[in-house]
Amino acid sequence: MTTKELYTKGARIWVEHPEKVWESATVTADYRSGVLIAKLDQTGEIRQIKIKDENQMPPLRNPSLLIGQNDLTSLSYLHEPAVLHNLRVRFCDRNAIYTYCGIVLVAINPYNELPIYGDETIMAYRGQSMGDLDPHIFAVSEEAYTKLERERRDQSIIVSGESGAGKTVSAKYAMRYFAAVGGNASETQVERKVLASSPIMEAIGNAKTTRNDNSSRFGKFIEIHFDELYRISGASMRTYLLEKSRVVYQSAGERNYHVFYQLCAAARSMPELQLDHQDSFHYLNQGGSPDIDGVDDLRAFNETKNALTTLGVSETEQQNMFTVLACILHLGNIELTCEPDSGDVEEDGAYIDPNDKHLQIVCSLLGVAKPELSRWLTHRRIASAHEVIVSRMDTHRASFARDALAKRMYGEMFAWLVKCVNRALETEQNKSHFIGVLDIYGFETFEINSFEQFCINYANEKLQQQFNSHVFKLEQDEYIKEEISWKMIDFYDNQPCIDLIEDRLGVLALLDEQCRVPQGSDQGFVAKLHESCHKYPHFMKPRFGNQAFIIKHFADNVEYQCGGFLEKNRDTVSEEQLECIKSATSCRLIHAMFDSDRVSEGNATATLPPPSRRRTTPAVPLTSLTQPPRRASGQKQTVGAQFRASLSALMATLSATTPHYVRCIKPNDTKQPFQFHPARAVNQLRACGVLETIRISAAGFPSRWLYQDFFNRYRLLCAHKELDRGDIKGTCRRILATHLKDPDKYQFGATKIFFRAGQVAYLEKIRADIQRLYCVRVQSCVRRFVARRKYLRRMRALRGLQAHCRGFLARRKAQEVRRTRAAIKIQRYLRGWAARRQYQRLRRLATGLQAHARGYLARRLYRDARRVKAALTIQRYARGYLARKRVKAMRRGIIIAQASVRRFLARRLYKRLRIEARSLDHVKTLNKGLENKIISLQQKLGEAQQKTKALEPLAAQLAEAKAKLELLRLVEIEAKTLKVSIEDKDSVIAALQAELASERDSNKQLIEEKKEIEKTYKIEREAWEGESEKLANELKSSKEQFDLAIEERDKQHEQEKKALSAELEAERQSRQKLLSTQYELQERLDSLQRAPSTKEHRRSLSDASNNSQQETTVEDDFGYGSVRSVENSRPALEAVNWSAGAHNGPMPIADAGLVLRMQNRISALQSELSRTTKRANDLEERLMNRLSSPPTNPNLDRFKVEELEIENKKLREHLERLRSAGDTTLLTKEVIDQLGIMQKELDRRRDECIQLKSVLTNTKPQWFQTLKNVTVNLKSLTTSSYGSDVDIVNEDGELATAYETQKGINRQLQEELMSEKKFYSDHISKTKAEIDRLREENEKYQKLLSVELSQEPKNKQQEFAQNEIIKLAAESLALQERVDKLSESCRRYKNQIRLLVNKLREAGIEDVSDILESNDAVVPQNASLAPEIAPVSRKKEREYLGMFEYKIQDEPKIIKKLITDLKPRTAVTLLPGLPAYIIFMMLRHMDHVDDEPKMHQLLKAVRIGVKKTLRKRVDSVEYSALWLANMLRLLNNLRQYSGDAVYQKENTPRQNQQCLRIFDLSEYRQLLSDTAVQIYQGVITLLERQVERLIVGAILEYEEISGLSGPARAPPSPPGAGPARLKQELSAAHDHLHTYHVDACLRVMIFKQLFYYICAYSLNQLLLRKDLCCWAKGLQIRYNISHLENWIKEQLAEYGQKSVDEILSVLKPITQAVQLLQARKSLADVQSTVDMCSNLTAMQVCKILNMYTPAEDYEVKVTREFIHEIQKKMQEKAGPNADKEPQNLLMDSKMIFSVQFPFNPSSIRLEDIELPEVLGLEGLLTKI
Repeated sequence: MTTKELYTKGARIWVEHPEKVWESATVTADYRSGVLIAKLDQTGEIRQIKIKDENQMPPLRNPSLLIGQNDLTSLSYLHEPAVLHNLRVRFCDRNAIYTYCGIVLVAINPYNELPIYGDETIMAYRGQSMGDLDPHIFAVSEEAYTKLERERRDQSIIVSGESGAGKTVSAKYAMRYFAAVGGNASETQVERKVLASSPIMEAIGNAKTTRNDNSSRFGKFIEIHFDELYRISGASMRTYLLEKSRVVYQSAGERNYHVFYQLCAAARSMPELQLDHQDSFHYLNQGGSPDIDGVDDLRAFNETKNALTTLGVSETEQQNMFTVLACILHLGNIELTCEPDSGDVEEDGAYIDPNDKHLQIVCSLLGVAKPELSRWLTHRRIASAHEVIVSRMDTHRASFARDALAKRMYGEMFAWLVKCVNRALETEQNKSHFIGVLDIYGFETFEINSFEQFCINYANEKLQQQFNSHVFKLEQDEYIKEEISWKMIDFYDNQPCIDLIEDRLGVLALLDEQCRVPQGSDQGFVAKLHESCHKYPHFMKPRFGNQAFIIKHFADNVEYQCGGFLEKNRDTVSEEQLECIKSATSCRLIHAMFDSDRVSEGNATATLPPPSRRRTTPAVPLTSLTQPPRRASGQKQTVGAQFRASLSALMATLSATTPHYVRCIKPNDTKQPFQFHPARAVNQLRACGVLETIRISAAGFPSRWLYQDFFNRYRLLCAHKELDRGDIKGTCRRILATHLKDPDKYQFGATKIFFRAGQVAYLEKIRADIQRLYCVRVQSCVRRFVARRKYLRRMRALRGLQAHCRGFLARRKAQEVRRTRAAIKIQRYLRGWAARRQYQRLRRLATGLQAHARGYLARRLYRDARRVKAALTIQRYARGYLARKRVKAMRRGIIIAQASVRRFLARRLYKRLRIEARSLDHVKTLNKGLENKIISLQQKLGEAQQKTKALEPLAAQLAEAKAKLELLRLVEIEAKTLKVSIEDKDSVIAALQAELASERDSNKQLIEEKKEIEKTYKIEREAWEGESEKLANELKSSKEQFDLAIEERDKQHEQEKKALSAELEAERQSRQKLLSTQYELQERLDSLQRAPSTKEHRRSLSDASNNSQQETTVEDDFGYGSVRSVENSRPALEAVNWSAGAHNGPMPIADAGLVLRMQNRISALQSELSRTTKRANDLEERLMNRLSSPPTNPNLDRFKVEELEIENKKLREHLERLRSAGDTTLLTKEVIDQLGIMQKELDRRRDECIQLKSVLTNTKPQWFQTLKNVTVNLKSLTTSSYGSDVDIVNEDGELATAYETQKGINRQLQEELMSEKKFYSDHISKTKAEIDRLREENEKYQKLLSVELSQEPKNKQQEFAQNEIIKLAAESLALQERVDKLSESCRRYKNQIRLLVNKLREAGIEDVSDILESNDAVVPQNASLAPEIAPVSRKKEREYLGMFEYKIQDEPKIIKKLITDLKPRTAVTLLPGLPAYIIFMMLRHMDHVDDEPKMHQLLKAVRIGVKKTLRKRVDSVEYSALWLANMLRLLNNLRQYSGDAVYQKENTPRQNQQCLRIFDLSEYRQLLSDTAVQIYQGVITLLERQVERLIVGAILEYEEISGLSGPARAPPSPPGAGPARLKQELSAAHDHLHTYHVDACLRVMIFKQLFYYICAYSLNQLLLRKDLCCWAKGLQIRYNISHLENWIKEQLAEYGQKSVDEILSVLKPITQAVQLLQARKSLADVQSTVDMCSNLTAMQVCKILNMYTPAEDYEVKVTREFIHEIQKKMQEKAGPNADKEPQNLLMDSKMIFSVQFPFNPSSIRLEDIELPEVLGLEGLLTKI
């Protein structure tokens, strides 16, 4: 199809317009040769367009489907009006400032702040391919960063555009993106410095122009360096062609550089600079526009200072910089006038008043000589061949020289500051790659164009050439990739224009040549150009004048005025002025700026050189163009030559990188937001190369469609039978072959179909025609259906009317017949009813008389029988009562007699047992033959096992027979009981009623008696407390007397000690006495070696300790006190100086093993003593508790007090023996003997206590049971069941007498109890005193022994005695250890025997007395008192305290096994939170032993271990969930056992006892809470990372409803794709959290946070993707979201409806956004739409509506009026302060809901926790 065939009636075209450039029109008639008639759309004017050439037809408009596309190259018609219109629609109607044009990003300056640059936007574009989301500067930056990672090739972003187009802002946002995604984790924070360099460069290099308030007046190329991990490792900056002329001159409406105005705004803070208002300076007031709307210069100055500080510029350097800037301003205010009349000076010479204020300020600030500076500002030096002439300049030349000096100073300062920035951005890190951002001026053309515009346009020519070649290369690469045939595309080549500038006789060469000529001038330069360059096609001579020349640039023809070309190219300053400035003494920065070495050494120090790894090495060095350096020969290099060299180096750098292009467009000159001026825009589009890109694309195949997309859109053009969803490519071929006859109009690529311009529009036209045809056909069918339905409805109505009429007549006739029949029936039934009524009345009368008579007779007979039965019942109960009374009286007498006899026998037995227990023979008898009996028991046990095996079959048969017999017995018993119960229940019912009445009376009496008893008890208790205080005072006084006695005894002991020392000194001198003493000691040694045989059956300390645990059952945890007492008492033992006196002379050295064994032995004794003391304290506490409770039996304590008194008496006797001993040797030996005897006596006393307590324990319940029985009997008598007939039984007052007697007995018993309690309280205090005294005496014995052993022997005899004492003590300890081991073995054997006996009983052998008949001597207590002490003997041998003990050196192993090596699959099989429980039990032990350093070390190791484990398994949800649950469990344990009342409400009494008593771990609770928060956030981040890759595919792109946006894809989606895969991930996460027992409330918070992220991520993607904003996609997305909602309702229902609703609420934003896509969009629906989008912001709603694209022409389009009304309503709803709050387009996907860890107490008992074998902690932890 030819192009002219498209110009038919109704075709839409573009026609030229003088102001709008292009306007739309509609063809009103088919095109005929030479004439095209069209109607303008806006004005309605009919215009005839004459067509001279059919190849130059008016451009066609694109179909509405393609209007507003993100990429201009996707338009079907690619031409200037289509591009301009698409940009205008996106910019004005949709507020979209970015648009793609192939690889170019077109950015239009909105002149307004847009919230599209936040961190959320950065993260939204991270990882997305270019074109997936809406066009954005971040998309280009991401493309560059991704290619840097993927291709490992340097990248560059070229930002160009004219002044005011937004180049600087675009470059700044690109650098911000790189700083965000490539942030360095090191301390240098390079990315922060990169961002900080922007305000500095804007202050010194940007200025206000007529087109832009912040125009960059220099070009810069910033290289951001990256290391091997693609993190920012540094940066560098190169600058180009600073506009120094702006320093001294500004046009109307413009400003100087920002830094000057900032400095004047901060003048008050720097008075030393003597600055004034900005209007008072000549260099600042020329433009007449010193202010910028919305800019605060003072605040900008502070930002600049902060940025300088960030980049490492010191305060001194900053002050010097500000001084230089102030000097430049004051220099411009120096007034140059004509010199006053003088005879030797010319009249027109320049003159400066010596008192000029600004001259003085400049000299004082710089520290230069005022005459010198004044002279060289008005004079110049001319050097000739023979002499040097100094001449005065005129005012014009002097003013020009002064301005040149100011420009030079500013240029040098600019170069120095760029150097400082580069130095700050430079790091020592490795630089592997870089991304360059080029912010360079765009093509410029003004009314007067000078040297600056020439350089700018020259640079743009070079960049445009590189751009054209790159675009052409990409276009050809695309064709090669898709394997299609193509022809060479002709594109504009601007190399001839570049040759005109760069050739040997080009513009730059001629300009440099003219500058070297001594008398060179601008006119001479132009004349040379006209003479030499006329042969170049791009050079033109102006029609008038010889002061300009014209160059045909790619964008436009530009006429350059030659004025100032040579001076600007030379850029010269008087050497004398420079020397004068360099002599400054007050500003050191001047020397750094004008350093001659820097200039002479080359150009490397002007700005930072390119990175070390440069792929293309330029031929010339790189530098800044702020100041031209000198050539190698010493001659100064011109600005043009330097710019050419730098530009060549820049192009070489860009050629070595992959370029990315950003073209900035200025929409209008008035800086109005979102206003589009077509004429201004089209000029810039032509200048920046966008239209050239369009032309290159249009020359080939600009429209490109994926096969699937083409099939979805244009399958309508194919017959249904030709559709093949399995071969989409073949179907597309058939469609195109049918409708496009010319095969050159399209090409089939590998993945795409390529169309030439206009073909897609033609296909759209055919598709619209077919849709229109089908719509007409559908309309005809619908109209036929409506007409036929109307006809059928009328036919049905007529037939209905006829049927109703005929029915009415028939019904009326039938009604008459029915009435006649009804009358006859009524008469018949009425007569029958009257007859029946009369008959029934007579019958009721007769039956009533009979009933009354029979009832009277029956009631009389029943009353007589009832009276007889009552009389019999009364007689039976009376006789029973008399019989029971006699039996009870007889039983009471028998019981009293039995009690008296048993009491007598018990006392006699008790005395006999007590005497036997005290005898030594009894102790020997107890332990005699123990080993033999154990052996015999083992033999008998073996025989019994053999017998058991033989009896097993018989036992089974016997058991079966017994079972059958028992069943028969049970049946018989049940039968008997049923019979008896039937008889008894009748009597019980009557008895209960009588008992109820009597019980009420007795209860009232008992309550009154109880009140009287309580009153008397309170009075007596007060009296007892007073007596207790008196006794306490007496105890204090007796204790003081006892202390005095102890002091007297100590004095006497010292005197005896001195006497003994004197005797030892005398004995040491006699050798004979020494030998005799040695012989005697040897004999005693032999006797002592034979003595241990009598100690074989002595009870060991371990046995005594075990018995002591069995004899008392105390509810409190004695483990704390016992451990603490041992540690506190050890220093007393360690204080013994075993090596004292060794330096004074030789003495025997004690054996180390002996010392250790003695220490252990004494420590054990001390621990036993401390436990005894603890028990005494506990008994005292229990006594104080019992003072307010009913009295108890005090016999046990009385016996203990008697034992202690006897033991105290013996200890005093032993002490007297020690005092009376004269021989020191005998004294020490006597001490050892006494210690042994004390140990024996202590063991024997414990045995007696065990027996006595066992007897008393079992006697006490019997005594209480007797009292209870008496009370019950009395109550049963007083509450008998005779009711009101009780007087029959109580005829003689027997009940009252018995009751009074019982009350007297109770009073007597109560008095006895009170007296016993008083006795007990008195003796318990005495017991405490005796215990304290015994403890002190024991300590004195230890000290006495240690002193004797530590003293230096005074003679050989004493030395030998000490050696023998040590040896004997060692042997004694060894024997004692052997006895302990035997005792332990004996205890184990006892346990084994007990277990074997139980097994025999379980096997069916009930009679085991023959086996244990010889066992009385082994276990006499259990054998003789087995029935009585059963409760005590069955007590657990060891009660755990809920602690774990470990060694400090094992801590790393424990942490490794418990935390690092713990696998989740192992943790699932354990108790939930077991690691936390184990760690807490370890902490409890540290609290128990008060080991605070160990506690700190453990908690630190736990936190480090958990963090290390999670860092290693950073991608494992299981590990994170496991340790989140354990950290919370540990935190809750620390709360539960902290002792705080708020955490103890649900604790058991045992748990309250186990609370921490020493440590306050509130700070560690906070640390653990912080750790748990970190783990929680890690879980959130991990889950977000897992679901992030599924969100787009599951919610936004998955299409399960076929036929909306197209049929299903050819390859069917896998079962796990879409929402199913996302739900699978969510279910897996929920299962992990549930498996590892994370708290339910925390699980709810995790999924709330996760679904918020899903909502935010999907909504952000929706807001950035135009292809998703249509009705069909909205329906698909809503359907996909419903899957998630159903999952929430099903899987999270266990947490309650409130939690489900809370989680569903976070999905409202995306749900409402989808509903907005599906809602109606007319003005009548504005309010409903606003109400529906309550969770969306006005900006988000407007963004969705702007991007909404109807898929078909017949869909309703969103009008601008509708969007404005929506925006207005939503702003009104938000309130007046909504504009002040920051608004963001995207949701904050990183927002985290605040989380709290509620207190969750545990009901698990710590003492029940065991260590599983799978953890491998058996040898490392010990359960306490």
